Amino acid sequence: MTSEMARTGGGDRSTRSGVALQLVELRRSWGPTRALDGLSLDIAAGELVAFLGPSGCGKTTALRIIAGLDDADSGQVLLEGEDISRLRASRRGMGMVHQAYSLFPNMSARDNVAFGLRMRKVGKVERRRRANDLLELVGLGAQAGRYPSEMSGGQQQRVALARALAIEPRVLLLDEPLSALDAKVRGELRDEIRRIQVEVGTTTIFVTHDQEEAFALADRVAVMNLGRLEQVAPPTEIYQRPRTAFVAEFVGLTNRLPGVARAGMVDVLDSHVPLLDGSAESGDVTVLVRPESIQVTPSADGNATVAAMSFRGAICLLRIQLAAGNVVLVQVPSAESAELTLGAAVRASMRPVHVLAVAASHSQDEQSCVDGRSPELQEEAEWQDSLSFREKGSWGRPACRCLAGARPRTRTKPRPSPKRSADRSP
Repeated sequence: MTSEMARTGGGDRSTRSGVALQLVELRRSWGPTRALDGLSLDIAAGELVAFLGPSGCGKTTALRIIAGLDDADSGQVLLEGEDISRLRASRRGMGMVHQAYSLFPNMSARDNVAFGLRMRKVGKVERRRRANDLLELVGLGAQAGRYPSEMSGGQQQRVALARALAIEPRVLLLDEPLSALDAKVRGELRDEIRRIQVEVGTTTIFVTHDQEEAFALADRVAVMNLGRLEQVAPPTEIYQRPRTAFVAEFVGLTNRLPGVARAGMVDVLDSHVPLLDGSAESGDVTVLVRPESIQVTPSADGNATVAAMSFRGAICLLRIQLAAGNVVLVQVPSAESAELTLGAAVRASMRPVHVLAVAASHSQDEQSCVDGRSPELQEEAEWQDSLSFREKGSWGRPACRCLAGARPRTRTKPRPSPKRSADRSP
């Protein structure tokens, strides 16, 4: 899908103060590398949209073009219907927060927040009042006089967010602002960003490769791959009704199982379940199945055996080996796993859910790197490695060192040593 126009925002925006933003057929290339390939998207006033995708998919390039820090080869950026593509960054009224805090080390938190106002020649009394108000908003009113070296990483990023909001931006751009923080602080600040965005009502774009962040923050998630939009939808729809194999596998855990499709249905795991829109309609297919969409019951004449179990509190993750040799990941409530033991025979079947299916002949070509796993998925991948589930047909994929579609790394020749001057002794 080269472009997708998404015109409906999440929730009622009528009471919000944000502005509408449109991206129209944005294209950007560096030599043979195409960073953006016809990116089109409508963002409603006051909406928070997360750009989600692996490194190199074009999400930060899109953000820089919106901010005016880079130029598109073609296409338009429209703010309330006005083309701002040729305006320099300082005239666009954008606020931006980067992964690096970029605070002035010789200024207090209050002075850092007020810096943009000072550049706009706002009076000292008004600067101080607004800076204090914003520090209260981000929970740092008591730390207004502290310097960056006296604050934690989470506190510094809160100051950076307050500074971006101080100029009352028309659009707030967040470029992976949480990636440098530890897990606990990241979760706390993520919730704070959402609270502040709802309270202020600024139209916001949040760039991330972490699906947990995108789902927790966004009204809608725009999944990107190779400079294109794969799908734009609310988080629940992205997860439950993916339109492409890339979306299904990048977001969450997915099993690949053989099946046969016909008349809008597919036969998989001895079950007959409906297909999602966009699925292959007939013949042999590869069915993309979430672990929680499979149910297992003890059965002496079952079609699988329990290969591994991992208790996770409310849920239990199982590895079952089908009769055909496939190893499948299953997620069940812990209460349902009480009767299961390692090596036990079970019957695996599908729950009554819609699934996505791709043509079996193309399934290998459509596999792609997923380097944006949340910590939970990274832990899951490590567990897979420890159990050595790398045989063909397993639910997971071997770790890949390059992005889908990216050029492989090449070894460069060492630079020759500089020649010695003729008048210099060896």
